[in-house]
Amino acid sequence: MGDRMNSRDLINSLLRNDGRFDRVGVFEHPWPELTNSSVWVEQGYPTRVVATGGQERTVLEDFNLHFDLDMYSCGGWFNIDAIEGFSDVVQETDEWLIKRNGSGAQLKWWKHKSGTPEHIAFDMASREIWERDYRPGIPRDGKLSRLEGGSWKSGTLEQDKEALVTARAAEKWSFFGHVFIWEVLRQSLGDITMYESLLLDPDWIKDFNRVYTDYYKAEFALLFQEIGLPDGIWIYEDLGYKNGLFASPKILKNLIFPFYVELVDFLHSHGLPVVLHSCGNITDALPMVVDAGFDALQPMEIKAGCDPFAFADRYADRLVFIGGLDVRVLETNERQVIEREVIRLVDGMKSRGARYVFHSDHSITPLVRYDSYQFALDVYRQHMRY
Repeated sequence: MGDRMNSRDLINSLLRNDGRFDRVGVFEHPWPELTNSSVWVEQGYPTRVVATGGQERTVLEDFNLHFDLDMYSCGGWFNIDAIEGFSDVVQETDEWLIKRNGSGAQLKWWKHKSGTPEHIAFDMASREIWERDYRPGIPRDGKLSRLEGGSWKSGTLEQDKEALVTARAAEKWSFFGHVFIWEVLRQSLGDITMYESLLLDPDWIKDFNRVYTDYYKAEFALLFQEIGLPDGIWIYEDLGYKNGLFASPKILKNLIFPFYVELVDFLHSHGLPVVLHSCGNITDALPMVVDAGFDALQPMEIKAGCDPFAFADRYADRLVFIGGLDVRVLETNERQVIEREVIRLVDGMKSRGARYVFHSDHSITPLVRYDSYQFALDVYRQHMRY
């Protein structure tokens, strides 16, 4: 294996738990405000000039490749709106935009910074409206045009193909990502209708999830056919907030997790491990996460009360853990504090026999200096060996 396993082999070994992995992995999600701005450039982050359509522009060097991270996002997102191709601008200012999407939701998006959109209004307020106006628009077979657009899709299918080629050439662990039924429910029904219906009309929730699970399986199959298989899949579902789960374990077990099991089984049938992302405190959902067959969990949000050491003590043999470094530690930009906490986390996970990937407990913000993040990685690499 030489001095170090390559990234792709390492992450695959961690996920298989085959005993070959020789170090802790490393990955990160930067906020778009960081990689789309000059904040880090002014602090020394490298740039390059690219030519697009005859025009030259300066861009930041690839975040994953620059920091030699082990995982590489290759897109994979597809359109989840019930009505394809519909988008209506309701209101716009210099700072934000309210758009009505193809699921009848009016969402307020910031123009110059990222974040969860504000929920304004939702048409899909009853089962009758769902069945009449929206359910018929969701295809049960994969549709090529849906791989190219939608509110969750930032790139093109061709860009996804190029990203997969880049990941393969760099020997990185490649993945496609997407939200799934919990996030689709929230952005389609809105929080009030969704939470009421989880209790008062569970059959509608089951039907919604049935239709979308069939759609996801068909669309993923088409995506694999068009691009090829990545090394794994990343599912982004925010099931918790700072005080716990958004719904009781009983509700999640009966109405949500059966469909997680089905999607995970489908992806496993293609040889693809599955990472579950969930912000918030999801401690009470961990038994269901394990039983559903997810292979890894991210980001273990410290700010919300997650305890990576407690998770590892209980499930080190069942899950790979990704995250758990309180980003507020990095935001101090104090080397002594960063060094202490990175060592505590990395050595603490190793001592518990955890298969671990070093990562913040959410994302790197513009409050973190470029040299502070570099320093955190230097400390990690001094302690990464098992």
